[in-house]
Amino acid sequence: MTAKETAMAVAAAASAKKASRIVIMDMAGVMLATDFFVVASANTATQVRAIADNIEDELNEKGIAFARKEGYREGEWVLLDYNSVVAHIFRTDARDYYALEALWSDAAQTPYED
Repeated sequence: MTAKETAMAVAAAASAKKASRIVIMDMAGVMLATDFFVVASANTATQVRAIADNIEDELNEKGIAFARKEGYREGEWVLLDYNSVVAHIFRTDARDYYALEALWSDAAQTPYED
């Protein structure tokens, strides 16, 4: 899969667990570490973990394993690093606080829709 296809698969898996405000950010040319961020929101820590679990399961089925996972226990902000794509699943208040879209405003941002 290309990085863009992986980003779309991450967004679709997040959407399947009712993530909100899903945005795909094209990080190519903005940072060297990854090609895409996928940012999504959830209302509770339980939903954050459910979204992360579904992303992990869906990508595992496609033969793609994450390189690193952080924040799962706390459930405020889970990061799944797939090298070319990094998924950020936030509780809504944490997303508003960290404001990744504003921090990386040079990146092209595309809202995900089913």
